[in-house]
Amino acid sequence: MLRNSLLLVFFIANLLTAQKQLSLDYYLSDTDISYNPEIPKPQDILGYIPGEWHVTHDKLVEYMRVLANVSPRITLENRGTTYENRPLLLLTITSEQNHSNLSSIQQKHVEGVHQKLTDAIIDDMPVVVYQGFSIHGNEPSGSNAALLLAYHLAAAEGKAINELLSNVVILLDPSFNPDGLQRFASWVNANKNKNITPDSQDREYNETWPGGRTNHYWFDMNRDWLPVQLPESRARITTFHNWYPNILTDHHEMGTNSTFFFQPGIPSRTHPLTPAKNQELTREIGNYHAAALDKIGSLYYTEENFDDFYYGKGSTFPDIHGSVGILFEQASSRGHAQNSDNGTITFPFTIRNQLTAALSTLKAANSMRVSLLKYQNDFYTGLNKNNLRGYYVFGNEKDAASTNALADILDAHKIEFYNLTKSEFYNDISFKKGNSYIVPKNQRQHKLIEAIFEKRTSFKDSLFYDVSAWTLPLAFNQQYTEVFKDIKRGTKVDSVENKTTKISSASAYGYVMEWHEYYTPKALYQILNKGLRAKVGMKPFTIKNKTYDYGTVFIPVQNQKLTQSELFEFLNTLSAKNHIQIDPVTTGLTTGIDLGSSKFKPLKKPTVAMLVGEGITPYDAGEIWHLLDQRFDIPLNKIELSSIENSTLTNYSHLIIPNSKTESFTKSQEEKLTNWLKSGGTLIGFRNTAEVFNDWKLLDLNFLKPDNIAKNISFEQKDDFSGAQNIGGAIFEAQLDRSHPINFGYHTKKLALFRNTTKFIKPDRESFNNPIQYTEKPLLSGYISKKNLDSLAGTVPFVHKKVDNGRVILFTDNVNFRGFWYGTNKLMMNAIFFDKAM
Repeated sequence: MLRNSLLLVFFIANLLTAQKQLSLDYYLSDTDISYNPEIPKPQDILGYIPGEWHVTHDKLVEYMRVLANVSPRITLENRGTTYENRPLLLLTITSEQNHSNLSSIQQKHVEGVHQKLTDAIIDDMPVVVYQGFSIHGNEPSGSNAALLLAYHLAAAEGKAINELLSNVVILLDPSFNPDGLQRFASWVNANKNKNITPDSQDREYNETWPGGRTNHYWFDMNRDWLPVQLPESRARITTFHNWYPNILTDHHEMGTNSTFFFQPGIPSRTHPLTPAKNQELTREIGNYHAAALDKIGSLYYTEENFDDFYYGKGSTFPDIHGSVGILFEQASSRGHAQNSDNGTITFPFTIRNQLTAALSTLKAANSMRVSLLKYQNDFYTGLNKNNLRGYYVFGNEKDAASTNALADILDAHKIEFYNLTKSEFYNDISFKKGNSYIVPKNQRQHKLIEAIFEKRTSFKDSLFYDVSAWTLPLAFNQQYTEVFKDIKRGTKVDSVENKTTKISSASAYGYVMEWHEYYTPKALYQILNKGLRAKVGMKPFTIKNKTYDYGTVFIPVQNQKLTQSELFEFLNTLSAKNHIQIDPVTTGLTTGIDLGSSKFKPLKKPTVAMLVGEGITPYDAGEIWHLLDQRFDIPLNKIELSSIENSTLTNYSHLIIPNSKTESFTKSQEEKLTNWLKSGGTLIGFRNTAEVFNDWKLLDLNFLKPDNIAKNISFEQKDDFSGAQNIGGAIFEAQLDRSHPINFGYHTKKLALFRNTTKFIKPDRESFNNPIQYTEKPLLSGYISKKNLDSLAGTVPFVHKKVDNGRVILFTDNVNFRGFWYGTNKLMMNAIFFDKAM
């Protein structure tokens, strides 16, 4: 026993000593390749060999700029900045001859997704490979490998590299997530020991909340390739559509006790719209990875764990574009060295595996160049036109901004769509000109269009690595339908712009603003922040033949801090900036509730705080932060849960608790929050906070738990059975009581909700306490087990209760999911603005 322990210590010591003696030969060991001494090595700029320290994004940028300045094989492009103002670099790497003709090569390559190319043209074309690294910032081996890959491609000499660069155009994205990479590198470098310890309990391997995985607003950016809500995503999607690469690689890390994964994933979990040929090519490319990893003795696996279903992931998004997306997952050292089931994993080891896979990808691309080019060309041009009949029509007659937000996604993905020539009914659904669009199926992106608009409820498999549904018209609360008859299209939309609005005339009495448009919360906050009085109408009313819906906001002219003319100018500017209609009124006499009625409830400016820190889900918190900060310009105070007992909460009217669990809170924290609540605050919770509020006796929830007992299930099948009981992400229909303030702004009685929880709450006995209730057949799109679906029907995703002088509001669902679920954002805003009216 002692001898084995001594041997282990000796082994680790040698391993860590080897890391201290690191050289480039560890990574680039091919003796047949020589390197141009005029090209600076990474250590010449960084001051260390990659792997000795974690590269920070600023140093990564510095080295890439140096390479671009000295190497004729590289051009460098800055495509924008992150929220923290870091550059989003792209290196285009190919032969000098290709660089001299690059625009022509790009043009010819893009032609291949528009028209059939001859074999002779394809034979003469380079293949395009987009290599992207570390979209999760605390999976750093990718970006550190990018240093070495860029050096190799810039400095390597000889026949093999010349042939490769002649046949391949490489789009190298060294850091998909600059903000997260910087955050993580700073953590591990700051906590690195001189004498490296591989003990996982060391502080180095336990970064603080929220960790470096996410971007500035704590988004998982590897879920944003399809909805493209973030600046980093916009940059890479623009690059993708400017080139349509034949291969796109996405370098990740996974648990320390794993080995190395490359795609394909589990065959039964490939999206049905992905051609079988795509998976064949993926397997063929995988043979190159296997050979390269065999050569250096690294363990690996494929066709397990991961899938190719959700098109919003980097490794799956290319598959709906005639490309081949490849996910790499390297067991993570999460620092500089860490013990694992497979021995001590060092940071240099993880970098070497990523570099090896990056180089094997290029080798495969070079060898498979013609087949990859032909596949993509056939994907777009080998269409059966008879199968592409029809159109999708979508719109929201009361909310042009949400309609345009969806249209903007289509535009980003080069999908053609058109205006309506006039307001029209299609399949008994009203579509308003100016608030609706027509999307013909018969166009190049027809497969992507189907992926965006389809509702899918049957699947080969019941397990999903990510969501099983993302139907975008439902996410944006759009009415939409499929039309098979000919439609007269209006003008083609080349760019999406929200219409400019202005108030028709000044009023000496007041102004009214319906609550339907997406940006009305932004406008209302600015009105209240200006110190102006505003009220919300609890019932509809009609003035001059125009009916104003539940939730209409009234701004009187009298007794305001601004003069009559100043108020008009302020509201007129507000209307234009937020693309919302504000109407002047000349009388308080209406059909319905008069403007002086007590049915108009006074509104106060909210001061909003949110709990963050250990015990809170960063994704959920980040989505709320992003929504208030970026979309609605509403200040949000983020308070660490660990410091809540010493915080002064009396300044806040609302406190949001994102997804969290009871065990996240101490008894004293519970007391602090409940005392604040009872003195008049409003507590808003999401998802698992249902159990928190129940345990704190703030709500008396009756949970419904389905009988998901495994019967006739073998040991081998138990994990699959258990996984099938989860709701990884599906879309369900709810019935709305439009008279309830939580539903102000919704003009129809049905709403699509995104759900990724199995918290089922039985409805209250009194129906008016169930303003949002799942229908009896709620499934709209996605996977849910039959027992869970039966349990979900008729339950409620929203609960509200007055507790002493305060209010508790609970949503079991994520109404801000991933920043693109526009359709339910207003539920949270109603909870903030209209809580007193409930």
